[in-house]
Amino acid sequence: MEEIQSQSDNYRSSSSSASSPASRVPSSNFFYLRKPGSLRQPISFEDSPEWDDTTDIDVRADEGGDSINAATTPASPSLSKLNSGSLPSPHIPDGAVIPRKIAGASVAWKDLTVTIKGKRKYSDKVIKSSTGYALPGTLTVIMGPAKSGKSTLLRAIAGRLHPSARMYGEVFVNGAKSQMPYGSYGYVDRETTLIGSLTVREFLYYSALLQLPGFFCQKKSVVEDAIHAMSLGDHANKLIGGHCYMKGLPSGERRLVSIARELVMRPRILFLDEPLYHLDSVSALLMMVTLRRLASTGCTLIITIYQSSTEVFGLFDRICLLSNGNTLFFGETLACLQHFSNAGFPCPIMQSPSDHFLRAINTDFDRIIAMCKNWQDDNGDFSSVNMDTAVAIRTLEATYKSSADAASVETMILKLTEKEGPALKSKGKASNATRVAVLTWRSLLVVSREWKYYWLHLVLYMLLTLCIGTVFSGLGHSLYSVSARVAAIFAFVSFCSLLSIARVPALMKEIKVYACEESNQHSSTFVFLLAQLLSSIPFLFLISITSSLVFYFLVGLEDQFSLLMYFVLNFFMTLLLNEGIMLVVATLWQDVFWSVLTLLCIHVVMMLSAGYFRIRSTLPGPVWMYPMSYIAFHTYSIQGLLENEYLGTSFPVGQVRSISGFLALQNVYNISPDSGSKWKNLLVLFLMAIGYRIFVFILLFLFVGKKISLLKSFKCNNRDTTDTS
Repeated sequence: MEEIQSQSDNYRSSSSSASSPASRVPSSNFFYLRKPGSLRQPISFEDSPEWDDTTDIDVRADEGGDSINAATTPASPSLSKLNSGSLPSPHIPDGAVIPRKIAGASVAWKDLTVTIKGKRKYSDKVIKSSTGYALPGTLTVIMGPAKSGKSTLLRAIAGRLHPSARMYGEVFVNGAKSQMPYGSYGYVDRETTLIGSLTVREFLYYSALLQLPGFFCQKKSVVEDAIHAMSLGDHANKLIGGHCYMKGLPSGERRLVSIARELVMRPRILFLDEPLYHLDSVSALLMMVTLRRLASTGCTLIITIYQSSTEVFGLFDRICLLSNGNTLFFGETLACLQHFSNAGFPCPIMQSPSDHFLRAINTDFDRIIAMCKNWQDDNGDFSSVNMDTAVAIRTLEATYKSSADAASVETMILKLTEKEGPALKSKGKASNATRVAVLTWRSLLVVSREWKYYWLHLVLYMLLTLCIGTVFSGLGHSLYSVSARVAAIFAFVSFCSLLSIARVPALMKEIKVYACEESNQHSSTFVFLLAQLLSSIPFLFLISITSSLVFYFLVGLEDQFSLLMYFVLNFFMTLLLNEGIMLVVATLWQDVFWSVLTLLCIHVVMMLSAGYFRIRSTLPGPVWMYPMSYIAFHTYSIQGLLENEYLGTSFPVGQVRSISGFLALQNVYNISPDSGSKWKNLLVLFLMAIGYRIFVFILLFLFVGKKISLLKSFKCNNRDTTDTS
């Protein structure tokens, strides 16, 4: 205690005397100043919900139709106090649409502890006995430095922890311990994937079609409500990612689009993980004003924030301050300033409250102290960085546990949980058939606009086949042209398959969009794969028929329509199979560089074992003959095309004798003399294409969704966990 007292006195003496609340001169320039003595009052319960009134509001909402622009409770009393000296209320123009009101939902968590599985079994406590609540129509903020547990606490409250984490404690929704059903809440990760080739309105409309049941026309009003709620009216018809020389949406508007995607479901509770991440001060303020307006419509907002400006801080209703997983304070934002003052760490009058809080509890500042302990500034010392943060954290935690604020939180938790309110109800989902149709149509629209990954790809295919065709043109149909034709077909299949690797970034985007939508139950593995297959067939068939026609006639293959159609079908099946391989590799790596590198290695090995460089029957038995020559799709594609070209043909040898096409190929490439063998090769290609898709389904269903969420959890845990040493 002597150490704590000495550190507190040291910090208090290092601050200006004007920073003491008692000595400050009231000024409207600082929103956190109240009348003397008002900060010492405990948290009020004026805005605690009454279940009977909420039930009535629920009935009115059901009868009058849902709307995301609605409110259940008046704005928190603290909001008017906070805004009285900082941000004026926005002016509502004449004729503006006044949002309708709906019921929100209260959320309370008690003694919440989260552990993650590390080197020792469930030994690392990321969250330690956290207690707090969030009320309808309010904005509750979880704040703390890096590695403090903000994102983990948010995931724990929302019920979205990774299986490797364990949660202890209780979470109540409207006074009941129950899971939040689909559609009753929305969750927006810190990093979400959007589709850049769609406009904001199109993106939200397709999201509404994926999420909501009912007719298409009924969802347009929901989309317009979401656009209005997020103040995206000026950007509604702009492409999210831009086009050619047009810039895409700024990061702030992209974050608003991510939030609007969840709003189309009209959630009663909204969880946002660091919505101000990588935003400048102006964009951050606009974001928080928008969220403040959304909270005032009745939605319960719980967000995480690392740091905020003074103006942004004034928009919070309640703050949960974390450090190393410990709750240092929970209550109204103004009471937090008084809490720091009572603990001996008053906020200097010219410093932002959030900066002051994080300075006091961020252990990273200890390194700065170590670096600067022998330095001197113009005033003689670094008085602003001479505080031991470990002592400050222990002081703040001990002060909070014995304060009236902690007792008030416990009283509010008891009041919120003593009686169960109306249970949250699921609003239903769109059918799988609808989702398949929507995803297919959306993918086709993306294909038509993504010139870099699709139309440029088509042009490259045409140029490649043109080059191969002109190199092998004018071969004739003599016996001496057989080896050259085999080389032409091998080059056509192999190089075109290699060129298809350029589509890996597009496939990676599709997988990331799927993972984002699947995590919020907007899609499923089967729906995604089926829609992806249906949308890719037209594009692959277009490539197949254009490339095949150019190559077929330049090289001068057999001039029969049936043989040409088999050539097109064989090449189409090869591209479809190759896309399945790319999906498997992209799903496993989740990284463009390693996926491309792996695919290049796979293709090189398959080309070597395809039977062109060395006849298949003479390949070494282990590895190359078995199993590589049977796994390589080049083998079946090239063999089928050669059987299509040479079976049933003959070449004259001298004036009397002739040799069949099968015998002509015997020393160049192994084919079957059976007239139906080319269809067997086509069947093998088809079965391999289906097999790779099934393998992708297994990976996505059992591994990828969990892997992506695990990566996000690890990123959160890397920010949240502490050094146990």
